[in-house]
Amino acid sequence: MSVAELKALMESLGEPAYRATQVAQALYSQRVASLDEITTLPMAIREKLAEAGYVVGLPELAQTAISVDGTERYLVRLADGETVETVWMPDGDLPEEDDRSFKRATICISSQVGCAVNCQFCLTAKLGQKRNLTAGEIAGQVSAVLNRHDVSVGSGKGRGSPDRINLVFMGMGEPFLNYDSFMDAVRILNGEMGIATARMTVSTSGIEPAIRRFAEEPVRPRLALSLNASNDTVRAEIMPITRKWNIQTLLEAVGSIPLGKREYVTFEYVLLGGVNDQPEHAREVLALLKGMQAKVNLIVWNPGPGIPYQQPSQEAADAFHKMLVNGGIPTFTRRPRGRDIYAACGQLKRTLEAELVAISGSAPATR
Repeated sequence: MSVAELKALMESLGEPAYRATQVAQALYSQRVASLDEITTLPMAIREKLAEAGYVVGLPELAQTAISVDGTERYLVRLADGETVETVWMPDGDLPEEDDRSFKRATICISSQVGCAVNCQFCLTAKLGQKRNLTAGEIAGQVSAVLNRHDVSVGSGKGRGSPDRINLVFMGMGEPFLNYDSFMDAVRILNGEMGIATARMTVSTSGIEPAIRRFAEEPVRPRLALSLNASNDTVRAEIMPITRKWNIQTLLEAVGSIPLGKREYVTFEYVLLGGVNDQPEHAREVLALLKGMQAKVNLIVWNPGPGIPYQQPSQEAADAFHKMLVNGGIPTFTRRPRGRDIYAACGQLKRTLEAELVAISGSAPATR
């Protein structure tokens, strides 16, 4: 619930509005896990809330896999027993060129149980989609992970507090197919929890009506569009959603977003060996993005069982990167994080331990 909703709730219980502020402080700053922990409220009010059926609940971090690079991947259990995955990257999910002297962390958040978009190179697609997450389940992933690492947002306190927390809505699911809950979660994370939207990025496979709706939001995260191909023929093969909204339609929608002077739209591009990584593809990307406030994140494909693709050669990836930079597009190659525990981009699949052993050669640390 937002502060406004909490005020309405308190009014319905015959309580003053300031009680809502106390509840919001407990929920979103102290990140309590139960009504009993809201000690600023008199016991009588807590009992009223309980009798009315209200509960405080954070998603459960049911299992943790720890990568050799410090990345942590969580199997997150929701109240109905469904699970999603959330990832903590202690040094962020940053390109190699980024300043490493600044201490930061990134949380990768899921928005759906599974995914219906069916990108052919992504393990999550094998799950299909079961249901959308609520705003509380989306924002709750952040609270649960921050609690695990004892991070106090904005205060610099807590044993694990980095200088900055970044949020990326790039986990399981397509956020723009769960638009209302996603944006409600953004408002809670930004307003009640105090995380700046400039530190949030949402990735979409390209849901054109939602992009246009997003463009009208007064408060919104940065946008990343999963481009992944330089023409509709290749993109339709690896991202079937292209058959509904082609690249030009998506670029026109992206162009409707009002951007600040230093704000860019990020175009994510997963390099698939022999599919979309050739010089002609780089030239086509340059033509597509000409004149846009755009930057490109190149992602060397992260492998998974049963996915019929291969990684590009280092030479091909380097050449692609160089061509985009020489063409005037700010371009970064994303460092793979947590690949050994299936925590990297495109690998979230609620993976069984046996599969983890198969890819890494040994079981990762779990608890």
